[in-house]
Amino acid sequence: MSSAPPAVNRHYVLAAGGTGGHLIPAFALAVELERRGHHVALITDQRGAKLPGKPDSLVTHVLPAGRLGKNPLHWPKGIGAILEGRRMALRLFESFQPSAVVGFGGYPAFPALWAATSAKVPSVIHEQNAVLGRVNRFLASRVDAIATSYSQVDRLADKLADKVHLVGNPVRAEVLSLRDQPFPPFAEDGLLRVLVTGGSQGASILSEVVPDGLAMLPPALRGRLQVTQQCRPEDIEAVRARYAGHDIPAELGTYFENMAERLADAHLFIGRAGASTIAELTAVGRPAILIPLPIATDDHQAANTRDVAKAGGARMIRQDKFTAAELAKQIQAIAMNPDTLATAAHAAWNCGYPNAVRDLADLVEGFGGAPLMDVIRIANSVTAQSGETARGEAIAKDMNA
Repeated sequence: MSSAPPAVNRHYVLAAGGTGGHLIPAFALAVELERRGHHVALITDQRGAKLPGKPDSLVTHVLPAGRLGKNPLHWPKGIGAILEGRRMALRLFESFQPSAVVGFGGYPAFPALWAATSAKVPSVIHEQNAVLGRVNRFLASRVDAIATSYSQVDRLADKLADKVHLVGNPVRAEVLSLRDQPFPPFAEDGLLRVLVTGGSQGASILSEVVPDGLAMLPPALRGRLQVTQQCRPEDIEAVRARYAGHDIPAELGTYFENMAERLADAHLFIGRAGASTIAELTAVGRPAILIPLPIATDDHQAANTRDVAKAGGARMIRQDKFTAAELAKQIQAIAMNPDTLATAAHAAWNCGYPNAVRDLADLVEGFGGAPLMDVIRIANSVTAQSGETARGEAIAKDMNA
């Protein structure tokens, strides 16, 4: 028997940057809030509106979202886009009457959250990484609650501790459904299935290093390899030739739609340390060798590896140390013994937050019982363009501090 719908159906706006790292948890929250009987709208950019996996029922609004880089010469264009996005968000709030606005980081989330704090609409930010992102960092003192994915989040001020709620990073339902399945059997003479990805576009460094690293494994282990690797289109034929030269069976592709199935079968993951990757590996319980993206803002991918590496569920290799020999050494340490690999899998599993979407929805649902029309009418008294531009310039300075 299905549960009765909530007595109060509310409206919520989710705002997220146009990448999977920002939007995957937003999609998961949207599905959960709609399941609870609420109405949800999404604010994002052009990229986000086209991202695969968006729920069909999720109404999407594309708003301008300017970037505020370190070069002041680029600020006027970025500030203009942000101000236009803020005005559009205020108009949306006036008609949609949200009980709360939830931001998931990224520049497209900024105009919506700025509008929410201006209009006194309750606001929540969710941080997927172990370092508070630039947009979330600027908004942290202004919002009502901060949801985090890690117990330690760098660049999050201690004075904001009362606002912080550790919920984890929501993952896709098809991935979470694998959590209660056992780790794939791995015997002394069985196949070792390795999954290699570098994010949505693959990573050339993985294409260069991984085939040669796997070839350096002892024959008893190398002969049992079965590899699935995501590559950039321009790299795939060279990678195919490398694996053929090493006589290692490998399935290559530029994009795998059934990534959850691939993860279900994998014994070992090799790849980047983005927030969604870590969340999925720990939700399912898969050992990993992680190579953080060295140009990631504030080195946040390295920070993302802290908990799972400390627990023994993953090994982290800095990209400047990521050689074929080092990779082979780390694979041997984690995969030569079936018990060692299973222990690492369980350690990764213990780092997961399987209730992340439920806990985030509970937090968000705690906002918004009172009528909002009076405060939303602030949208009709937007300040003059010159005043907004001055505030925009101040924001640009603060965000780049």
